[in-house]
Amino acid sequence: MRADTKPTRYPSLAGKGVFVSGGGSGIGAALVEAFARQGAKVMFVDIAAEPSAALVARLDGEVAFTPRYVCGDLKDLEFVKTQIGAAVEALGAVECLINNAANDDRHAIADVTPEYWDDRMAVNLRHLFFASQAVAPLMAAAGGGVILNFGSISWHLALDQLSLYQTAKAGIEGMTRAMARELGGQGIRVCAIVPGNVQTPRQERWYTPEGEREILDAQCLKTRIQPADVAALALFLASDDARMCTGHAYFVDAGWR
Repeated sequence: MRADTKPTRYPSLAGKGVFVSGGGSGIGAALVEAFARQGAKVMFVDIAAEPSAALVARLDGEVAFTPRYVCGDLKDLEFVKTQIGAAVEALGAVECLINNAANDDRHAIADVTPEYWDDRMAVNLRHLFFASQAVAPLMAAAGGGVILNFGSISWHLALDQLSLYQTAKAGIEGMTRAMARELGGQGIRVCAIVPGNVQTPRQERWYTPEGEREILDAQCLKTRIQPADVAALALFLASDDARMCTGHAYFVDAGWR
């Protein structure tokens, strides 16, 4: 965001328990920081220990509640379930679950094996469902909550070398609508956030200067999307201001087509 941008304050997020998957770097780190700076109590999991620990150290003393970090692999569903329970104990409640973790490694259709299929679905889709399954009864007992599932613009654009990633991300939008319907009666909102091409160190690995220009040419707004732009949308959707938003996908893509 521009240096003169003043982030919106959401009083309803102060003290709220927030659980973030994949919070150690990129968009995930921006989510952790944004919610922590709103006064939320944040716990996050990530397989990458070094950047995650660095994020916690950087925020320690700058926010009311220093984020808690747990290292682990979300392909392990017992770990997922256990950490949801641990978050409730550590934070007092999980009022917002942010299913962010994913991996967009490139692959060709001809190279996909059944084993690789299962691995990619576990990384990009399965843990979102089971984290939501674990947290839903806890949210219902507390009177409601918010689940934010992270999709991707990639399948809307049919990008190359991402068939399994795009399959999983398309499934996330369908899962979001189904969960919103089933859980709405319990006061639980479920939304999907669909980022465009966000300028992170990982994404910059894939693009040449020519590729960067192609992205800007395809966007209506001629500025690269930053992780903080995505976090800003998540803050709104998690807040009470978005109390009637559920069951839909919300894009932050600078009009990329």
